[in-house]
Amino acid sequence: MHNKIKTSAQNNSKKPQPGFWTRFAISLTIVGGMLAANFSSKAAESFNVEVIGSGKPVLMIPGLMSDERVWRPTAQALADKYQLHLISIAGFAGTTAITGDLLPTVKQELLQYIAQQQLTKPAIVGHSLGAFMAFSLASSAPDSIGTVIAVDGLPYLAPVFSRDSNTTVAQVMPQAEYFKTLYQGMNSEQLANMTTQGVQIQAISEAHQQLVIAMAAASDPRSVGQAVYELLTTDLRPQVHNIKSKVLLIGAGGALRSEAELIAANALYQQQIATIANATLEFNREARHFIMLDQPDWLTRRIADALKD
Repeated sequence: MHNKIKTSAQNNSKKPQPGFWTRFAISLTIVGGMLAANFSSKAAESFNVEVIGSGKPVLMIPGLMSDERVWRPTAQALADKYQLHLISIAGFAGTTAITGDLLPTVKQELLQYIAQQQLTKPAIVGHSLGAFMAFSLASSAPDSIGTVIAVDGLPYLAPVFSRDSNTTVAQVMPQAEYFKTLYQGMNSEQLANMTTQGVQIQAISEAHQQLVIAMAAASDPRSVGQAVYELLTTDLRPQVHNIKSKVLLIGAGGALRSEAELIAANALYQQQIATIANATLEFNREARHFIMLDQPDWLTRRIADALKD
């Protein structure tokens, strides 16, 4: 086992930083080279897929209330060497919603998609909720999944609220029920307003912040509430030791205000991947939650390096 921690040398102490831990609950409201192929299809009930490029297969999964747009620029930069499958999950950013369980359905249908498309050990690149999905896929089907690159997302979300790695599902069940009811009772305007309150810790530029808000406004409240509930009540930490492939977990440090907060975040993130045999943790000190928007070139290089091995 060789879990490593690496911190990006980038740092900008002058930039105003909103509180990370105290405002993470608001941030849950967030929570696109040469093209050899470029097509979109309804791959399953729980997601759509856009495929570009050719080569080794890579699935790119966005986060809560996001769609393929957040990953398309990164995919286009990698398309001369890789076949990128850009996923848009049902109910997020205008994608048609489904009823019933959301994330378990997405996982099962993604595994079916991998088998049907005969994708050999595809790499999984996931952001936030998409990173949770990457951990879920790799721990459930370790022989079918290749490299995992988790971008500011974890096997279990609740400890980010509590700042305690010992937090259990039973302890956060009341909060999970509350958030589910809260989000499912909202309309599009309320989703957008809630997202606006925390958008400063999501992305740096105003243009990217407006994209985040627009995707939230186009999302289905029932799907958002269901996803938040499932994230808070599903702890993958007991099963991630099943993962056989290489894992790179990248944290966003741009909203951290001090070295003490960075140390705390490092410890929390490291605990969640401690049982994975080949896992590396790295923080980018400049980017906020949407690292692919704030630091696109940096993240593309890190993904490309991880995919080479």
